[in-house]
Amino acid sequence: MHPRWIKYVAFGFGWALVGFLLSLEIYLNGRAEQMHVDFVEVAIGQFGRVAMWAAQAPLIIRLWQKWPLHRGHWLGGVGLHLAMSVTVMVTFYVGRMAAYGTFFIGFEGFWWRLLANFYGRNMIDIAFYWAVIGFAYSWQTYERYKNEEVRAIQLESRLVETELKALREQLHPHFLFNTMNTVSVFVREGRNNDAIVLIARLCSLLRMTLDSSRTPEVTLRQEMDFIDRYLDIQKTRFPDRLTVTVDIEPAALPARIPNLLLQPLVENAILHGVAPKPGAGRVEIRGYVADTKLHLQVKDDGPGLTGNGAVGKEGIGLSNTRERITKIYGAAGQLSLRSESGRGVTVDIILPLRT
Repeated sequence: MHPRWIKYVAFGFGWALVGFLLSLEIYLNGRAEQMHVDFVEVAIGQFGRVAMWAAQAPLIIRLWQKWPLHRGHWLGGVGLHLAMSVTVMVTFYVGRMAAYGTFFIGFEGFWWRLLANFYGRNMIDIAFYWAVIGFAYSWQTYERYKNEEVRAIQLESRLVETELKALREQLHPHFLFNTMNTVSVFVREGRNNDAIVLIARLCSLLRMTLDSSRTPEVTLRQEMDFIDRYLDIQKTRFPDRLTVTVDIEPAALPARIPNLLLQPLVENAILHGVAPKPGAGRVEIRGYVADTKLHLQVKDDGPGLTGNGAVGKEGIGLSNTRERITKIYGAAGQLSLRSESGRGVTVDIILPLRT
């Protein structure tokens, strides 16, 4: 069903419910006073009353929009609508009595009955008037909140996109410099085939970066495809020194994660774990699903972080990753860091499982 028709159906159902409750109240009060009351007769009058209010509601809302309650420092707006509500109440009361005389008992003694039957229950028409205004005000507040929420989501999306772009721009300069420096070394050494292969791998990596430049979230499989190409280039730079072990459960591959979540961690493991070592180094990448959570781990066997305590000093890449996880997942996302002197650094990430 179209959303507009849903609104109309809900609107009609709400007024019908009001008519039924009013009819039931009068009927039960009559039975309690041991009067002969016909529910259908009561319902005809009350549903007619509600139908008139339903017809007048758009006009009341239009008047409220043109003359809001706060107009004239509240005194003018509230005073106007208070006078209008009393006027509408009296008009409806006279109209109902006239209709009752037309269809049921005639107009003999009309003015006497009009005055004699005017009692407190007619005040509910004033309540109806203000209930319509209250509904309109609540709906306006809801729409304003909804629009603000949409704008906040759009702003957050643009912020994530900007951060992602900044992350890529941070990746490219030094990575491109190191890679092109390796290409120049290959050319000077006459290793032209190796230089061509490295350039081809670099082009493939850059093409993947451009293809996903506006994608804030990717699957773990896509992230690992990107890391595989990144590692191919790094293995060319460290041919005999870099060993990478990847252990990703098949159930974890469809999980969605922030774009470029693992790449900075793998880069840190290579630059600060493998590169400073005099000999060969190892980087391990793990991923698995447990208790509806996605567990990711990046580990190296380097010298560990410098600084006081077991954690030491975090780099920019690790700090940015921690901030991204907090911003996207809140308390549901976790990043922990363990560092042992001479035995490397382990980064563990736990995220809600999204597929």
